[in-house]
Amino acid sequence: MSLETIVQEIDNEIANLTQARNVLAGLNGSSSKSSVASNGRFSAASRAKMAAAQKARWAKYRASKGQAHTAKTVRIMSASARRKIAAAQKARWAKVRRVKKAA
Repeated sequence: MSLETIVQEIDNEIANLTQARNVLAGLNGSSSKSSVASNGRFSAASRAKMAAAQKARWAKYRASKGQAHTAKTVRIMSASARRKIAAAQKARWAKVRRVKKAA
């Protein structure tokens, strides 16, 4: 058998298998293409309606809790506290440098 004959037989076998697969897929009611991609999208109007409905649900939830949407209060550290933390950090680094220099 020549190489061309072998390649032609393989191509025929692939064609037969592809045809059989398509027949079986047709019996199952499915196809090789995904139907989710075309049917799973919403129109822009539908998405706008869903967004409005979700905003209304959140507004109702927040209203039932009795609090408005506010930001957290900012905690400010005093200047003396900052100085204490800075001094402690300088002491820690000085200790690290001493240990490193001694080694």
